[in-house]
Amino acid sequence: MKLLKPLVLFLIINFGGLALGSWLMGNSPLSDWYTSLNQAPWTPPGWAFGVAWTLIMICFSIYLVYLFRKVTTPKLKGLFILQVFLNVIWNYVFFNQHLVFLGLVTIIALTVVVFYFFFNYKQQLQNLSYLLLPYMVWLIIATSLNAYILLNN
Repeated sequence: MKLLKPLVLFLIINFGGLALGSWLMGNSPLSDWYTSLNQAPWTPPGWAFGVAWTLIMICFSIYLVYLFRKVTTPKLKGLFILQVFLNVIWNYVFFNQHLVFLGLVTIIALTVVVFYFFFNYKQQLQNLSYLLLPYMVWLIIATSLNAYILLNN
Protein backbone atom coordinates (compact mmCIF):
# COMPACT_ATOMS: atom_id res chain seq x y z
CA MET A 1 0.00 0.00 0.00
CA LYS A 2 2.96 2.30 0.70
CA LEU A 3 4.04 2.02 -2.94
CA LEU A 4 0.59 2.26 -4.51
CA LYS A 5 0.00 5.95 -3.81
CA PRO A 6 3.27 7.19 -5.37
CA LEU A 7 2.85 4.74 -8.25
CA VAL A 8 -0.58 6.16 -9.05
CA LEU A 9 0.84 9.69 -8.80
CA PHE A 10 3.70 8.93 -11.22
CA LEU A 11 1.33 7.13 -13.60
CA ILE A 12 -0.96 10.17 -13.62
CA ILE A 13 1.93 12.58 -14.20
CA ASN A 14 3.59 10.45 -16.88
CA PHE A 15 0.44 9.54 -18.79
CA GLY A 16 -0.81 13.10 -18.33
CA GLY A 17 2.39 14.30 -19.97
CA LEU A 18 1.81 11.91 -22.86
CA ALA A 19 -1.76 13.15 -23.22
CA LEU A 20 -0.64 16.79 -23.19
CA GLY A 21 2.08 16.06 -25.74
CA SER A 22 -0.43 14.26 -27.94
CA TRP A 23 -2.82 17.20 -27.68
CA LEU A 24 -0.02 19.66 -28.54
CA MET A 25 0.90 17.77 -31.70
CA GLY A 26 -2.71 17.61 -32.83
CA ASN A 27 -3.35 15.61 -35.96
CA SER A 28 0.15 16.26 -37.27
CA PRO A 29 1.25 12.60 -37.63
CA LEU A 30 -1.50 12.34 -40.26
CA SER A 31 -0.91 15.77 -41.78
CA ASP A 32 0.29 16.38 -45.32
CA TRP A 33 3.47 17.88 -43.87
CA TYR A 34 4.46 14.74 -41.96
CA THR A 35 3.21 12.12 -44.41
CA SER A 36 5.05 13.83 -47.28
CA LEU A 37 8.38 13.73 -45.45
CA ASN A 38 11.06 11.28 -46.49
CA GLN A 39 10.92 9.06 -43.39
CA ALA A 40 13.39 6.46 -42.20
CA PRO A 41 12.81 2.95 -43.54
CA TRP A 42 12.80 1.69 -39.93
CA THR A 43 9.90 3.99 -38.90
CA PRO A 44 7.54 1.80 -36.85
CA PRO A 45 3.85 1.58 -37.75
CA GLY A 46 1.60 4.07 -35.97
CA TRP A 47 0.15 1.54 -33.51
CA ALA A 48 3.66 0.75 -32.19
CA PHE A 49 4.00 4.22 -30.71
CA GLY A 50 1.02 3.75 -28.40
CA VAL A 51 2.17 0.30 -27.30
CA ALA A 52 5.74 1.48 -26.74
CA TRP A 53 4.77 4.58 -24.76
CA THR A 54 2.36 2.62 -22.59
CA LEU A 55 5.08 0.12 -21.67
CA ILE A 56 7.66 2.88 -21.22
CA MET A 57 5.51 4.95 -18.86
CA ILE A 58 4.48 1.97 -16.75
CA CYS A 59 8.11 0.88 -16.35
CA PHE A 60 9.29 4.46 -15.78
CA SER A 61 6.62 5.08 -13.15
CA ILE A 62 7.62 1.93 -11.23
CA TYR A 63 11.27 2.99 -11.50
CA LEU A 64 10.44 6.46 -10.15
CA VAL A 65 8.59 5.05 -7.13
CA TYR A 66 11.69 3.20 -6.00
CA LEU A 67 14.08 5.98 -6.97
CA PHE A 68 12.18 8.65 -5.03
CA ARG A 69 12.07 6.34 -1.99
CA LYS A 70 15.88 6.16 -1.96
CA VAL A 71 16.83 9.63 -3.24
CA THR A 72 15.06 12.79 -2.15
CA THR A 73 17.15 15.63 -3.49
CA PRO A 74 15.96 18.80 -5.22
CA LYS A 75 18.22 17.78 -8.12
CA LEU A 76 16.20 14.59 -8.66
CA LYS A 77 12.92 16.50 -8.62
CA GLY A 78 14.37 18.97 -11.11
CA LEU A 79 15.54 16.17 -13.40
CA PHE A 80 12.11 14.58 -13.31
CA ILE A 81 10.41 17.89 -14.13
CA LEU A 82 12.91 18.48 -16.95
CA GLN A 83 12.20 15.01 -18.33
CA VAL A 84 8.44 15.63 -18.32
CA PHE A 85 8.90 19.02 -19.98
CA LEU A 86 11.22 17.71 -22.72
CA ASN A 87 8.96 14.75 -23.38
CA VAL A 88 5.90 16.98 -23.77
CA ILE A 89 7.51 19.86 -25.67
CA TRP A 90 9.11 17.66 -28.35
CA ASN A 91 5.66 16.91 -29.77
CA TYR A 92 4.85 20.60 -30.07
CA VAL A 93 8.23 21.59 -31.49
CA PHE A 94 8.46 18.78 -34.03
CA PHE A 95 4.89 18.06 -35.10
CA ASN A 96 3.09 21.33 -34.45
CA GLN A 97 5.80 23.85 -35.33
CA HIS A 98 7.72 21.65 -37.84
CA LEU A 99 11.01 22.69 -36.23
CA VAL A 100 12.86 19.48 -37.03
CA PHE A 101 16.31 20.67 -35.91
CA LEU A 102 14.99 22.04 -32.60
CA GLY A 103 13.05 18.78 -32.22
CA LEU A 104 16.30 16.88 -32.61
CA VAL A 105 18.00 19.04 -29.99
CA THR A 106 15.02 18.47 -27.67
CA ILE A 107 14.97 14.70 -28.08
CA ILE A 108 18.74 14.48 -27.65
CA ALA A 109 18.38 16.44 -24.40
CA LEU A 110 15.60 14.08 -23.28
CA THR A 111 17.78 11.08 -24.13
CA VAL A 112 20.67 12.52 -22.11
CA VAL A 113 18.37 13.07 -19.11
CA VAL A 114 16.99 9.51 -19.21
CA PHE A 115 20.47 8.01 -19.63
CA TYR A 116 21.61 10.20 -16.73
CA PHE A 117 18.86 8.68 -14.58
CA PHE A 118 20.10 5.22 -15.51
CA PHE A 119 23.82 5.76 -14.94
CA ASN A 120 23.67 8.21 -12.05
CA TYR A 121 21.21 6.22 -9.92
CA LYS A 122 22.20 2.68 -10.94
CA GLN A 123 24.10 2.11 -7.71
CA GLN A 124 21.07 3.00 -5.59
CA LEU A 125 18.54 1.00 -7.61
CA GLN A 126 20.72 -1.77 -9.03
CA ASN A 127 18.56 -4.14 -11.14
CA LEU A 128 15.51 -1.86 -10.91
CA SER A 129 17.45 0.51 -13.16
CA TYR A 130 16.74 -1.86 -16.04
CA LEU A 131 13.14 -0.65 -15.95
CA LEU A 132 14.53 2.30 -17.93
CA LEU A 133 15.69 0.11 -20.83
CA PRO A 134 12.45 0.40 -22.85
CA TYR A 135 12.62 4.19 -22.52
CA MET A 136 16.30 4.29 -23.46
CA VAL A 137 15.87 2.04 -26.50
CA TRP A 138 12.81 3.94 -27.69
CA LEU A 139 14.60 7.28 -27.35
CA ILE A 140 17.51 6.00 -29.44
CA ILE A 141 15.03 4.92 -32.12
CA ALA A 142 13.06 8.17 -31.91
CA THR A 143 16.23 10.25 -32.07
CA SER A 144 17.36 8.36 -35.15
CA LEU A 145 13.95 8.94 -36.79
CA ASN A 146 14.11 12.67 -36.06
CA ALA A 147 17.71 12.86 -37.32
CA TYR A 148 16.81 10.97 -40.50
CA ILE A 149 14.01 13.44 -41.25
CA LEU A 150 16.35 16.37 -40.62
CA LEU A 151 19.07 14.98 -42.91
CA ASN A 152 16.81 13.68 -45.69
CA ASN A 153 14.27 16.45 -46.18
